[in-house]
Amino acid sequence: MKGGLIALGAATLALTFGIASQAREQKVEGLKPVVAFASIADRNARSTAIFEEMGKVIQHPRCVNCHPRTDRPLQGDAQVPHVTPVTRGPEGKGAPGLECATCHGPRNVAFANGTGSIPGHPEWHLAPIEMAWEGKTLAQICAQIKDRKRNGGKSLEQLIEHNAHDSLVGWGWNPGPGRQPAPGTQAEFGELTRAWVASGAACPKG
Repeated sequence: MKGGLIALGAATLALTFGIASQAREQKVEGLKPVVAFASIADRNARSTAIFEEMGKVIQHPRCVNCHPRTDRPLQGDAQVPHVTPVTRGPEGKGAPGLECATCHGPRNVAFANGTGSIPGHPEWHLAPIEMAWEGKTLAQICAQIKDRKRNGGKSLEQLIEHNAHDSLVGWGWNPGPGRQPAPGTQAEFGELTRAWVASGAACPKG
């Protein structure tokens, strides 16, 4: 048991320094407002353009890192495999004995030396494997998002609510020191989602 705790402590330190080494200052990108797409007369083209703008968030590391194609999450802007070799486990919350909550508490925790932080949220977990986005095109992700067999049974209206108000989604804009936040704001992302649905929820080609 003692040896296991030492190993866990060492792994946690490796995670800490791994995240810190990946942290880099970058200019935060914004999102175009819904009104920016009003001049696109064709409804399908307008809907597609709106989803492509949403793609700035969807394909950002803050989102894709928790939507991996394997059972191991990614971390950092470089999107490297999680430093501690954790696995998805039941409900995406980690394996018994090494759940996500072992290291990820209810809130971000800044490093004492000020170089970064350990991310946290009360519901920290991976997205279901059916919603793996890593390596997918935006068109493929769009199809996944709309498919109720893969998206947790959510309707388009529920997707609007999820994108606009889910607090774990919102973590992407408040990721703690040492991480680049997702572009724009969650409110802007929610408005784009609403406009995308209202215009037919079209997906990009390819």
